[in-house]
Amino acid sequence: MRVLYIDMDSQRPDMLGCYGYPRQTSPNIDTIAAQGVRFDQLYITDAPCLPSRTALWSGRFGFRTGVINHGGIAAQPFPQPERSHTDRFERTGWMSALRRVGLWTATISPFAERHAAWHWVAGYNEVINTGKRGMEIADDVTPVVLDWLTRRGQRDHWFLHVNYWDPHTPYRTPMIYGNPFEGQPIPAWLTEEVRARQWAGYGAHSAQDVHGFGEDSWWPEFPRLPESLRSMADVRRWIDGYNTGTRYMDDHLGRLFNALADLNVLDDTVIMISADHGENQGELGVWGDHQTADAITCRVPLIVRWPGITTGPRVDRALHYHFDWAATLIELLGGDVPEGWDGRSFADAFRAGRDEGRDALIISQGTWTCQRAVRFGDYLCIRTYHDGYHDYPEILLFDLANDPHEQHNLAGDQPARVDRAMSLLADWTHDMMRASPSDSDPMMTVLREGGPFYTRGMLAKYVERLRATGRSHHADKLLRHYPSELVTPLAHP
Repeated sequence: MRVLYIDMDSQRPDMLGCYGYPRQTSPNIDTIAAQGVRFDQLYITDAPCLPSRTALWSGRFGFRTGVINHGGIAAQPFPQPERSHTDRFERTGWMSALRRVGLWTATISPFAERHAAWHWVAGYNEVINTGKRGMEIADDVTPVVLDWLTRRGQRDHWFLHVNYWDPHTPYRTPMIYGNPFEGQPIPAWLTEEVRARQWAGYGAHSAQDVHGFGEDSWWPEFPRLPESLRSMADVRRWIDGYNTGTRYMDDHLGRLFNALADLNVLDDTVIMISADHGENQGELGVWGDHQTADAITCRVPLIVRWPGITTGPRVDRALHYHFDWAATLIELLGGDVPEGWDGRSFADAFRAGRDEGRDALIISQGTWTCQRAVRFGDYLCIRTYHDGYHDYPEILLFDLANDPHEQHNLAGDQPARVDRAMSLLADWTHDMMRASPSDSDPMMTVLREGGPFYTRGMLAKYVERLRATGRSHHADKLLRHYPSELVTPLAHP
């Protein structure tokens, strides 16, 4: 058995053609989707990058690994007093489980170096670091993959993880590639009214502060990115940049699929295409980033073409966590899901072509904001513990079926539904506390440290920027809400 796993950084599903996007961003991905299963409601457990991949590769919620942040205590796994020669990630991780069924496991990715996520490489036979710490473009990655396939592709029993970064800011597709979407409509919900309302708002990666907390974070060397979103022309340029990164990556995926065909193994190779998280493009006032525990950041694509099982296009609409698919893969390959996993296999349902998922999901964000959310029915309810200097109320409720871009907070109008969500969250928290190797909730650790990593030490600077850009009322509000955060010893560089 051969398994190729394409891991696209920051790729939201609804901007891929096979998920209904009218722009032709993903013709090669769409071809694979036409031969397999497209998962419509698959969510990461913990956002963004480091927490997400730690959860997926370990099979456990960030609550139980300890990793929910990008810096500070909660960016490292919980101490393991029981560890001996190897640790829990080596004994029970996804890659180790795949090795036990006889697969040679390999990764082509700089991810471990980018986030000092050395626990993440546990269980790999082969680790190839492309060396640019996540600033790679597809031209840096594809030759390495093609070389690996030339050397090992015709052998049996391998799992290859390939990490592409092109959808992640800064949108750095070479300008010689052009703009495949010039003049094409952008998503209809992105109107001048929306842009103007967000321009008057605030927060990291908001319309005036689209590169962080201020204009000094702008990358003028990447011309696909506007300095701010002063007009709809800037919005168009921003969306075009993101979509172009996806299309550029997709072109390179076509080269990989052609290489497998040239090796006469394409028809015998399982192809999985997914992402570490999505990317807000205006939702909740965030542009080109992944700061919230919402459906846009936490819902990810998953496309699986499995020779002998998938016979044509099918859509799985059940609720799944990303590590539920990891557990399913292990079982489909004849292995056993490791003891202590939170991921649950649905292998029998996958073989039978039926939807079988969870009744509700709990998703978390601890890096840009501190939030937990409940995904149930058509709804998403977000509980905010720290808003990351955004204008978020404590409770948000969205009807995703009718409001997929999360524009209308229904929390005040539907208290019974909010109560239901908070009850589900309380039950989950209780279960996590009982199952966690620690006696503390890592979200509370983040709050005690001074809040989400990327907000630490930023308040004073951001207040100055808000006052300088005519938004003093927002500055006053932040100072009222966070008087103790003007100075913090844990500020990031």
